[in-house]
Amino acid sequence: MRSRNPVFSRRGFSRDNGYAGFNAAPQAGGPAVATQGNPYAQGAPYAQPAGNPYAQNPYAQQDQQYGTAPATTGRMTIDDVVVRTGSTLGVLIVTAALAWALLPVDDAHINRSYGIGIGAALIGMVLAFVQSFKRKASPALILSYAAFEGVFLGVVSSVVDNRIADGAAMQAVIGTMAVFAGVLIAYKAGWIRVNRRFYGFVMAAALGFVFLMMVNLLFAVFGGGDGLGFRSGALGVVFGIVGIILGACFLALDFKQVEDGIAYGAPREEAWLAAFGLTLTLVWIYMEFLRLISILNSSD
Repeated sequence: MRSRNPVFSRRGFSRDNGYAGFNAAPQAGGPAVATQGNPYAQGAPYAQPAGNPYAQNPYAQQDQQYGTAPATTGRMTIDDVVVRTGSTLGVLIVTAALAWALLPVDDAHINRSYGIGIGAALIGMVLAFVQSFKRKASPALILSYAAFEGVFLGVVSSVVDNRIADGAAMQAVIGTMAVFAGVLIAYKAGWIRVNRRFYGFVMAAALGFVFLMMVNLLFAVFGGGDGLGFRSGALGVVFGIVGIILGACFLALDFKQVEDGIAYGAPREEAWLAAFGLTLTLVWIYMEFLRLISILNSSD
């Protein structure tokens, strides 16, 4: 399965990387294995979809007998994902806090601070693209991306909080945490069913959203003002809400991606890719909340 993120097309446990996805088919001659859930459900014998590089792993006999692999097999677990994600977000938060404290946004320094923030964002974007096109996770790249992205978020958050809406950064953090918790609960409860149709709808909506934002940016650059008005006024509020909803959908896809990686026996180092994807999505949601709060306060 391809990326859940509208910008990067090759991150995560994609078919390009040889991992199982929604398009995986059962092995020829073998029992049917559901691709939309736990492949070991209903007592199904050990069988992996075609193309899974772990189908002939040395622990297959143990899996067939016990239904799960022992903890020492070096496979990815949910604990691995939590630890890597915590590390990535921790680096991002620390650098954001340092940028907030050390890069003032008063009238005398805002241009310099904003320039540093934009430069950090561009470097982070390059690092993210490099990681997204690598076939293996690079912890150094992922943590470096988080560090530079944190500098950008720290500067932008400080600008919005100090010059547009007092308390906006904390509100955006709370909103992001609420979306994360809500989607996780809904996903675990089965209220959100991530299947091929869901994936196609989200990707189509995301591509349309990104395309409109790019058009708006071009009009803003060459025509001045806010371009077509997609990021201001009532229309900006609508697009901000749509962006947050898309971010929530990305989270559901990320959760499914992690679940598939664990079920199909991805190696432990792939937890870094899961952390990378979750960080990208959370940054997306945070930025949409921050933008929405800015629009609402600007219109007061």
